[in-house]
Amino acid sequence: FALAAAIRAWESAGFGPAMIEPGAPRKSDAFDPKRFGVYLGSGEGRVDFENFVRSNYQGWDDETRRIDFRRWMPAAARNLIPARELEQEPAMCIAHVSAELGCRGPVSNCMTACAASTQAVGEAFELIRRGDADVMLAGGAHSMIHPLGMTGFIRLTAMSKRNDDPATACRPFDATRDGFVMGEGAGMVILESLEHAQKRGANIIAEVAGFGSSADAYRITDIHPEGAGAAAAMRRALEQAGIDPSSKDASGRPAVHWINAHGTGTKENDKTETAGVKRVFGELAPKVPFSSVKSMLGHLIQAAGAVELITCLQAIKTGIIPPTANLNNPDPDCDLDHVPGTPRDCTGVGGVDVCLSNSFGFGGQNNTICVRRFAG
Repeated sequence: FALAAAIRAWESAGFGPAMIEPGAPRKSDAFDPKRFGVYLGSGEGRVDFENFVRSNYQGWDDETRRIDFRRWMPAAARNLIPARELEQEPAMCIAHVSAELGCRGPVSNCMTACAASTQAVGEAFELIRRGDADVMLAGGAHSMIHPLGMTGFIRLTAMSKRNDDPATACRPFDATRDGFVMGEGAGMVILESLEHAQKRGANIIAEVAGFGSSADAYRITDIHPEGAGAAAAMRRALEQAGIDPSSKDASGRPAVHWINAHGTGTKENDKTETAGVKRVFGELAPKVPFSSVKSMLGHLIQAAGAVELITCLQAIKTGIIPPTANLNNPDPDCDLDHVPGTPRDCTGVGGVDVCLSNSFGFGGQNNTICVRRFAG
C-alpha cells in the first residue's frame, strides 16, 4: 500500500514517470534529494502469523498450560524468517519508500494510533516551515485486517457487529450506530514550500494553512466527553491559519466550508466530536457541513487521516462535499449538518475553499489539519 500510494503521489506531483529501470531509485531534477524528506504514520508491518503460531505450538507445555521459552526459542529459530521479522518494523514503510524515491532528507514515522497520518502531514508541514526540507512526502499506510488486529478491536467493542449487512454497518452520527468497519490502505501527499513549488511550475492543489495537535489526558480508549481535546486541536489549526471560527466568508457562509469528521461510528466518539465542534464554532456550528467518509471507506486506522485529507483536497478541486452514508436515524446528541445520504454540490455557492480534517486516536491523541484553496 505505502509504496503504491507514494509512487502515485510522486507522479501526480510531476516528478517523473513510474516505469524506470528495475532496482534503480526514481530520480528527478525537480528537487535536491537531500532536501526531500518522508514523514509517515504507519503501524506494524507484515506479521508472520503462520510461523509465529507454529513456534508457539511447538513451545507449548501441556502440564503448565504455558509456553515454555526453553522450547519456544529453538522452535522460533527454526521457523521464523529473519527478513520477514524485519518487515514487522513500522519504520519499514519509510525505508522502502525513501529507497524507491531516492530520498536523503529528514525521515520519520509517528505512531499516534488513528491520528498518526494526520500528524505526519502536520509535522512534515512544520519541517518545511522551519527550513529543514523543500519537499516532503507525507501520509500513512496500515492494514489491521489480520487475526491480531481484528480480534483486538472486537475485544474493545469498537467494531460494528452488523456482519450480515457490511455496506450499511458503519453509521456515524446515527442513533443505531454500533462501531466502525475496518478498512486498509494508504494515502500520500506531496508538500512543498511555496517558493519551491512555484519555481518548478507545480500544479498546486491547495495550501496547508494550519496544523493543531493536542492531548486529552483523559482515558486510553475514550476521548474527552465534552470534546475538549478535539476542540483544542481544531482551534490551534484555525489559529495558525488565521481563521476566526465565528467569521463568515464574503457570501455569508461560515469561513470553514467543510469539516471532515473523525466520525468512526462508535457511540462515544461521534457524540464527543460533535460537542467539540460546538465548542469551537458556537452559534455557527449547525451551519458548517460536518460529515464522515468512514461511513463509505471504513476506518484505515493509522492511514485514515491521510486518505481523508485527500478527500478534502478533492472537495476543494470539485466543490463537492462527501456525505455521511447510512445516516437514517439521527442521534439527538449529533445534531449538526452531517450531510446525510448524498454528496452536496457547492459549486453554485462558491465552491469549497477551506476544510478542516480531524483525526483522533486511542490515548487521547488529537490532530487537525486546515487546508485552503491556493489563491496565488
